[in-house]
Amino acid sequence: MRTYHFLPLLFLGSLSLATAKLTPLAPKPDWHDLDKYQQTITRGEFTDLLTHIYAPGGAAKGLIDITSGSAKIRTSEGRPSYVLKFASTQGSAQPVPKYWRARREIAASTSQPLSGLKIAIDPGHIGGKWAKIEERWFQIGKSKPVVEGDMTLQVAKLLVPRLKAMGAEVWLTRSNSSPLTDLRPAQLRSTAAASLREKKEKTTSSSIARESERLFYRASEIRKRAELVNVKIKPDLVLCLHFNAEAWGNPAKPSLVDKNHLHFLITGAWSHKELEYEDQRFEMLVKLLNRTFPEEKAATQALTKSMVAATKLTPFIYYGPTAVRVGDSDYIWARNLLANRLFQCPVIYVEPYVMNSRSVFKRIQAGDYAGRKSVGGQSQPSLFQEYADSVAAGLAKYYTGR
Repeated sequence: MRTYHFLPLLFLGSLSLATAKLTPLAPKPDWHDLDKYQQTITRGEFTDLLTHIYAPGGAAKGLIDITSGSAKIRTSEGRPSYVLKFASTQGSAQPVPKYWRARREIAASTSQPLSGLKIAIDPGHIGGKWAKIEERWFQIGKSKPVVEGDMTLQVAKLLVPRLKAMGAEVWLTRSNSSPLTDLRPAQLRSTAAASLREKKEKTTSSSIARESERLFYRASEIRKRAELVNVKIKPDLVLCLHFNAEAWGNPAKPSLVDKNHLHFLITGAWSHKELEYEDQRFEMLVKLLNRTFPEEKAATQALTKSMVAATKLTPFIYYGPTAVRVGDSDYIWARNLLANRLFQCPVIYVEPYVMNSRSVFKRIQAGDYAGRKSVGGQSQPSLFQEYADSVAAGLAKYYTGR
């Protein structure tokens, strides 16, 4: 297991520059970085991915204009558009430049299904003393606190030996509950105030403090992990491990629910408002041109089968425009999240188990253990072992098909 830490932050960023509209802490994109994708995609494939996955419902209208031979992309205000030329035919398309390898590009092994595969595991959130700031913590009475960041790390550490035993090289984006980013909320107050003003929200002492914390764990930390993945690790696949939750109200007096479900997320479903930000427009195009979608979809379908079989969980259904169903599965959805769009390789983003479900809460309190034992009147394996085993089984099934 290899873990990297403390890479330099590339760019502190701001909400807006003289000629750019940027999301908080985002670097201003260099549009010439897309030059390597010239004539690597046909008009038909570009249009299909844009309209059905990345910008459905005409979200890119006025920002990306498609002609017969190219896409004209708005860059910064007052600057010329970037022109991406299409390949005339599939056969004439130039190779797609990327650091990751698709399943078909990795040599097969008869004894180890994951032989040669490079996997980065990203345990969602931070946990530890940061869990309350992240709002991924609750406690009932004197019971053991439920901390998502600690639980995702526990599952990640269970996964490492399973994946390595099948021949994979495995990295963790974090191996403890310390942030990778060097920035802290107190250093982000001016950026937070600008963020609130841009969103037309009140800038009070408390709102700035909350926004500073949000930028710390939801922007700076995630960008740091993406830097680690894209610059150092360069894996073939990233596993983003999470747990889900329903609204629980006061964390000290949370509401338990009967709902329990599972779903997976693939990068996509940008809105027009999101694409008006230059960095998001650029990041969306990198994912589209990198051609991660087919690999993400196929690998996620394999994990869906293994995790549904193991957990018996029903799908979580999105309503509204923030997510679109991928294929005919109710379990797989395209959604625009910083935590999966920044990784420039295929990403499997897993959201099983409702942490404040009555049944799941009992299993969390039971902790990790070998074999099976009675929990809530049922003989069950450890929740954490079940999670790790079902992910490993799905990956083994998918890559055995090489």
